[in-house]
Amino acid sequence: MRLSDRCFAVTGLAYVPPWSVNAGFIVGDESTLVVDTGANALAAETIHGYASAARPGNRLIVINTEKHFDHICGNSFFRERGIDIYGHIGIQRTADEFCSEIAEFNEQISNPARRAQREAEVFYDGTKLVNPNRPIGEDAVLNLGGCEAQIILTPGHTQTNLSVYVPSDGALFCGDCLVNRYLPNLDCGTATNWHSWVRSLDRITALAPRIVVPGHGPVASNGDVTRLIENVRRTIEQAIITGCSPTSTE
Repeated sequence: MRLSDRCFAVTGLAYVPPWSVNAGFIVGDESTLVVDTGANALAAETIHGYASAARPGNRLIVINTEKHFDHICGNSFFRERGIDIYGHIGIQRTADEFCSEIAEFNEQISNPARRAQREAEVFYDGTKLVNPNRPIGEDAVLNLGGCEAQIILTPGHTQTNLSVYVPSDGALFCGDCLVNRYLPNLDCGTATNWHSWVRSLDRITALAPRIVVPGHGPVASNGDVTRLIENVRRTIEQAIITGCSPTSTE
């Protein structure tokens, strides 16, 4: 999906129902920055194909918006091609965590015969755990040639969340700091994290983006951006008041 002169979204990539996951890329005159790599190697191959075709000959680089596997499990596809991956310094996932992710994915298969067949392993075929090799610990700017991508730390959903803003196009790629029409996932943190999340939303609001690519759900533009931010903010603030995530089962 073309969003602007330089910004593209790759939406609806497969993950555990009801979730799909989004990625995207920003095309400079010299480099193309891929934002997130999807939940498996097949998703990464799709993202790589679109990003490579948008401006053949550009150097590709990647950034992860957070540590969860639905955003980083395509990393191995890119690293195998010598492509650098930027990400928060706190993204240090382990092999045991990745094995648990696959097992949990398999347990969510409703059909017992398919579950017994371990068909989750088909979803993760060719997928290896690879953490970012270019750690980020503070706000930064990546010059892509002819445009800049501002890297903004936006913790809350996890402490590793960051967003990518392209001022020239008014486009924001924010991972799970914003999700559209889904309830935001507050179960990964505590009230302290939720307060951080509200402050991150303040930073995003101050940018006044015209286009937002959320971690999950449809892309938002123009007037829908304000509604998207306020809907997520309202959910978080209610959780702070009650001390309970809206999706908590406890």
